[in-house]
Amino acid sequence: MKNKVLRNMLIPGAVAVLAVLVPSILIKFEIINAYTAQILTLAGINAIMAISVNIICGITGQLSLGQAGFMAIGCYGTILLTQNCNIPLPLSIILAAVITAFFGFLIGFPTLKLDGDYLAIVTLGFGEIIRVVLVNLKSLTGGPNGKQFTTILGFAPTLAFAVIMGSLAVIIILIQNFIRSTYGRAILAVREDEIAANSSGIAVFKYKMIGFVIASFVAGIGGGLYVSLIGFVKPEQASFNNSINYLIYVVLGGMGSTTGSVLSAFVLTYLQEFLRFLKNFRLLIYPLILIAVMLFRPQGLLGYKEASFVKAFDWVKDGGFKKLFAKLFQKKEMKSSGEGK
Repeated sequence: MKNKVLRNMLIPGAVAVLAVLVPSILIKFEIINAYTAQILTLAGINAIMAISVNIICGITGQLSLGQAGFMAIGCYGTILLTQNCNIPLPLSIILAAVITAFFGFLIGFPTLKLDGDYLAIVTLGFGEIIRVVLVNLKSLTGGPNGKQFTTILGFAPTLAFAVIMGSLAVIIILIQNFIRSTYGRAILAVREDEIAANSSGIAVFKYKMIGFVIASFVAGIGGGLYVSLIGFVKPEQASFNNSINYLIYVVLGGMGSTTGSVLSAFVLTYLQEFLRFLKNFRLLIYPLILIAVMLFRPQGLLGYKEASFVKAFDWVKDGGFKKLFAKLFQKKEMKSSGEGK
């Protein structure tokens, strides 16, 4: 049993280290250019925000349209804590995430008793309130013109990639372990059937609140990393359009699938840059992809499933490639013999 647990920890850990270390080395030696590195790093931040939305929509089973507002709180909180309070950047990001989680608690406490469309409307209104407040607090936020932030990450592509991808890996590992814990299973039970969960002794409101606060904390981390990379933020960061973009990542990746949301965030972020030659017409790609997915695979790329590196390792170890090639070769032989007849 101990060997199995150790193995289940070592394989994903090794993959996470390689996923951060190898591209960082390639960026350092300019094999991956600075432009591509910037896109990959920004995709990492989008993946963190997709995880935040997935915690609420996919895992907790609630519909939130205000995650961009929580991200904006993380952005401005990081700037104010670093520049006004002289707190080191890593600690500022964590503290800003804690502040964001507190706002999540304040918003979630009166609203999580609502369901479906009502909760979506309330969280949408919250995002707009945050945006308007940020526009009018000119002394702290710079008003509609935004606020600049001097940071080392924006001028060090290798460091920025390593920090953001490392943070993404840690968040994925922590969320996956949380889902497998007692609290995570209780949240999944609430998602599947609130009445059955309540009759089984699960405090529905409590576990909804836990999921909402954790999602807010992750969004705060994403906001702190975003402003540390870009070095500038405007109140429009809390706009409804940004919340919808993060929701699209989750819908395409699969509601409830952490790895699916991450994969979708990377694919769509890179696709948007790849199609930049289409100018404003590239914005049509998102709805077309969304329509296609809803028609042919409504559960998303992975659905509720998760990509497992442990299972992939076992498949390779058990001769998966050999069996696959043998099967393909057998089919080719059967086809050739059929054509000969």
